[in-house]
Amino acid sequence: MPIANDLKRQIGLRSAIALVVGEVIAVGIFLTPAGMAKSLGSPFWLLIVWLLMGAMAASGALCYGELAARFPEAGGGYVYLREAFGRPFAFLYGWMALLVMDPGLTAALAVGIATYLGYISNLSPIAIKATAVGSIIILAMINISGVRIGAGFLRWLTILKLGLLAFILMWGFGFRLGSWSNFAPFIAQRSNSAPLLPALAGGLVAAFFSFGGWWDVTKVAGEVREPARTLPRALIYGVAIVTVVYILTSAAFLYLVPVESVSSGETFVAQAGQMLFGRAGGKIFAAIVVVTVVGSLAAIIMSSPRVYFAMARDGLFIPAVAAINPRFGTPARAIALQAVLASLLVVLGSFNQIISYFIFVVVIFVALTVAALFVLRRNKQPGYLTPGYPFTPIIFLSLVALILFLLASNNPKQAFLGAAVVALGIPVYYLFFRDGHSSLIDRGTKSL
Repeated sequence: MPIANDLKRQIGLRSAIALVVGEVIAVGIFLTPAGMAKSLGSPFWLLIVWLLMGAMAASGALCYGELAARFPEAGGGYVYLREAFGRPFAFLYGWMALLVMDPGLTAALAVGIATYLGYISNLSPIAIKATAVGSIIILAMINISGVRIGAGFLRWLTILKLGLLAFILMWGFGFRLGSWSNFAPFIAQRSNSAPLLPALAGGLVAAFFSFGGWWDVTKVAGEVREPARTLPRALIYGVAIVTVVYILTSAAFLYLVPVESVSSGETFVAQAGQMLFGRAGGKIFAAIVVVTVVGSLAAIIMSSPRVYFAMARDGLFIPAVAAINPRFGTPARAIALQAVLASLLVVLGSFNQIISYFIFVVVIFVALTVAALFVLRRNKQPGYLTPGYPFTPIIFLSLVALILFLLASNNPKQAFLGAAVVALGIPVYYLFFRDGHSSLIDRGTKSL
């Protein structure tokens, strides 16, 4: 199927930053600090973990910035893997993203939204699923309707998200609703804490996934104005904002709730909500969580379909998915495909286990993408170069190697099975896509 036209560059710096911040800051900001604080048993070590992970994300963002400057087109990591390691590697990345991670994460976030709405308004299990599917469809339609509309909606959601988090900080500290004694002792671990090294290992893994997704802004590089200038700045500014938000929000929660009284992330949120807003605190906090997660869901639905769009243009997926809607100028079919797959997972209710099996592989692909910089440096230099090269990617890859070791040692079965399923994409590639579109795929899409 012929492509109507190219994607138009309509995304500016503020929207690109909003995509980074909007996707990364999700429900984890409310749940992760509790477990980390309980295990580490020290505000100082909690701060160290957030700073270390912020530095790691910043080093990776600097590398992705150069990659985006070199290849300012839709697809992000898929494009960089294709250019550095060839079409098979790129196909495996897209195979995993399309069939597993993107619809799985979309379904998980949508169900999270519906669950918190259900807590506010007592929804039945069927109503929760219907609400989750409805949220996916509505956000997909917004993104299909135009890049400016989708980016503007995401930008305002991110502003609202940050505003609500700032309100929590000012309300809690301003009205002295907590106690500074909760920070003492500041450096020494409390008596009931885990041993420091295992606690730091667990904290790093939790913090890594709390930062996950900053790289997705590069997937919309084909629609960013002045991408060589805008994307590196958006990545760095976005990661910096996320780091500051995580540190300040964790400090506010510690100020409100003593670590000793924490039993789980959910009870921690309930306790903090009660300290802030009294008896209605749980429902008010649930509403804040809904706004936060809606922003993340909107960002994923905006960025992820650009990978399938890029794959289809390269002949590695159904050609019809490469079509651009002539009215709205968006990859409407790619967006609709993600929405359909995610909605199906919501109905089946099988996404949480699916995601857990492929986290290890996602981290491998992120590492390979940054490693691609060493290969691509032999080619023409772009306008933006990674500061501190080669130490910047080396630092990032060293920390990623540690994360991979911790993930594999914690659950080797999940890591192996996830890698094995992704490896099944190898025969699929050589059977159907090695020479471009196979006759089977072409015949199957002529009627679309």
